[in-house]
Amino acid sequence: MKTSLKIISVVLLLCVFTSCFVSCEFPWTSTTTGGGQPSEFVDYASQVKLDFTSTRARQEVTLHLHVDGDTTHFDLQSPIDGSYILKARYLGVDTPESTGAIEKWGKKASTFTKERLLNATSIIVESDTHVWNTDSNGRHLVWVWYKTAEMTDYRLLNLELLQQGLAKPKGTDNVYGTFCFDAYMQARAHKLHVFSTERDPDFYDGMPIPVTLLDLATNPEKYDGKTVTFEAVITRDFGGSIYLQAFNEETGMYHGISAYYGYQFGGMDQITPGNLMRIVGKVSYWEGGGTYQISDLKYNEFSPKPEENIAIIEPGHEIVYALTSPEEFCNGKREVLVTNEEGEETLKTFSYADLALDTAIEMHDLKVTDVRTTVNSETSKGAMTLTCVANGKTVYVRTEVLKYADGTIVTAEYFQGKTIDVKGLVGYYNGQYQIQLLTLNDVVVK
Repeated sequence: MKTSLKIISVVLLLCVFTSCFVSCEFPWTSTTTGGGQPSEFVDYASQVKLDFTSTRARQEVTLHLHVDGDTTHFDLQSPIDGSYILKARYLGVDTPESTGAIEKWGKKASTFTKERLLNATSIIVESDTHVWNTDSNGRHLVWVWYKTAEMTDYRLLNLELLQQGLAKPKGTDNVYGTFCFDAYMQARAHKLHVFSTERDPDFYDGMPIPVTLLDLATNPEKYDGKTVTFEAVITRDFGGSIYLQAFNEETGMYHGISAYYGYQFGGMDQITPGNLMRIVGKVSYWEGGGTYQISDLKYNEFSPKPEENIAIIEPGHEIVYALTSPEEFCNGKREVLVTNEEGEETLKTFSYADLALDTAIEMHDLKVTDVRTTVNSETSKGAMTLTCVANGKTVYVRTEVLKYADGTIVTAEYFQGKTIDVKGLVGYYNGQYQIQLLTLNDVVVK
C-alpha cells in the first residue's frame, strides 16, 4: 500500500512539474472561444513593426535566388562576412521540405514565400542581435521584412508563414518569439495547412509512374510533383546530386537529368558512377538552375515494396561522353512526338542542347577567346566562364573552382588564348546552354 502511494505521489509531482515547464517555456495566448471554436483570426503580422532605431544588424537586399519556404539567397549592397550574397535561413520557422525531400504543403510554403518576395518593392533582412549569426550550415539566420508598392509598413514574412499554417515554430528564444508562438497556436486552432486534415493538392502520393528520360526532357511539366521511376546510368556524383543518362533509339542520342539527394540520404552506397540504376523520386523544378530535376529519392532498405526504392540494376557500366560538334550543340534539332495529359500526340521540334541537358559530352578544338572569373561569391570564388569559338560557333564552358595537384587554384591565364578539348555535363544558366567542367582532369590544353 505504501509503495502504491509513493508511485501516485511521484506521478502527481511529475504532472505538476511538466505543467509548469510547459507554461514557462511558451507564452500562452488563447485562440479558441469558450465553446472550443477558433476565435476570430488575428493578423499578428500587422502588429509587429520594423524598428529602425534598434541595434539589431539589418540591411536592405534584393532577391538573388529563391530556394524554398524558409531559405532564400539575397544580393547585398554591402558584403557580410566577405560575400555580396547572403544565404538566408529564416529565423523562428521551419517550413515543410520542397527540395531534397518533398513533404506535404512544402510546395505551397515555397510558393507563398516566392510570390511575396517577387512582388516586393523593398526587402530588409534583420539579425536577432547586433551581429550577423549563422547556423551549422553557414547560412545567416535572419528575419525577412518586405513591402510592396501598396503597403506603408513592412511585414514580417517569417511571422506570416506561421500565421498561415505553412510552418512550425523553430525556437522561441528570440526577439519576436511571443508573436511567432501566438501565430502558430492560432494556425493550429484554425487547422490551417500543415495542421489540417485536408489533402495537399500539390502533393502526389500515388504509385511511381514509369517514364523515360526522353519523356522528362520533352514534357517535364506533365510529371511535375509526381513520383516517377526509370532506368539510367550514373555519370557523376557532384554537389549533392547525381547525374543520370540513358540512350534513346528514337532520337539517337543520350538524354539525362540530375537527381538531388541532399546530405541526409540513406542510400549513399548505391550511387556510384557507372551503376545502372532503377531511380524512384519526384520531379521538381529547381529554381537555381531554371530546370527540372529529380528529388526526394526513395530509399529504404527495409521497405516491404523494394520496387519502389532506388536500386542498382548492374554496376560497372561505361560512362559515355557523346562526342559533339559545336554545330550540333548550337544549332542541332530533333523532332519528337510528345504526349499530353489527354493522351494526344504532337510532333515538336527541340534543340539538341535542350534534349542533351545533364548528359555527358565531349567537344574538341575549342579556342578560348575570353575568360571571366567569379569573384563576389563565397562558394564559387575562382570559378570561370570560358568563351570559346570553333567553326564560327560560340560555346561557353563553365568551370568549377579548379585546382592543381598542390591545391593552388587554376587561374584565367591557364586557358586564355589556348585551344582545349573538354569533357563535361551539359548545363543551363541564365538562358544559355553551356558545358560544365568539373575537374582539371577533364580538359586537355593544347
